[in-house]
Amino acid sequence: MNKRIRASKVRLIGVDGKQIGVMPTFQALTMAGEHDLDLVEIVADSSVPVCKIMDYGKFLYEQSKKEKLAKKHQHAFHVKEIKLRPKIDDHDFLVKLKHARKFLDSGHKVKFILKFRGREITHPDRGEHVLGRVISQLSDLSKLEQPIRLMGKLMTIVLAPTHKPRKEEYAQAQDTQRSGEEIPQDRRREPEEEQSMQEPSAYEEEAEEEEDIA
Repeated sequence: MNKRIRASKVRLIGVDGKQIGVMPTFQALTMAGEHDLDLVEIVADSSVPVCKIMDYGKFLYEQSKKEKLAKKHQHAFHVKEIKLRPKIDDHDFLVKLKHARKFLDSGHKVKFILKFRGREITHPDRGEHVLGRVISQLSDLSKLEQPIRLMGKLMTIVLAPTHKPRKEEYAQAQDTQRSGEEIPQDRRREPEEEQSMQEPSAYEEEAEEEEDIA
């Protein structure tokens, strides 16, 4: 930038973005000084470097704003875990599915962990039946990324969303609204807040195991 440019000649681009042509570097510096702006080298790997007259401080500020805006619209996705039991009743099963739908709606993957207690492990088919119901009930908005796996007393599956997360759809709706286009009715509401599932502590897990053994 400016006097740090070592080339004797540069191909100059003016303030308005139009090419001015090849000229001595000192002359390009003089032109930049007349506008109270900077001479910035934008293409160095050529026989004649390409330079542009610009407000370098303003350029850095605008780049910073763009990066912050991009980060603001980014959504961090995680693998959410939901625990099940082979003998789970219908009410609890539906509650778990409700949470899973919200996670998938937000673009998260969901890992279902079915834990066998005591002698339940002798009937793995019951666990497969429960996880099969999960896959079937959530097939409208997810796909099976990891099939049923049995590891010790744990049987797991992982579901991945098959659509754009609701928050991303909402951001697109806001952009559409600013551009004056009509927004579909189902995209005019605020994105739902995520709900997290509290995992049982290690002490609770041990208490459950001791109860089964007793």
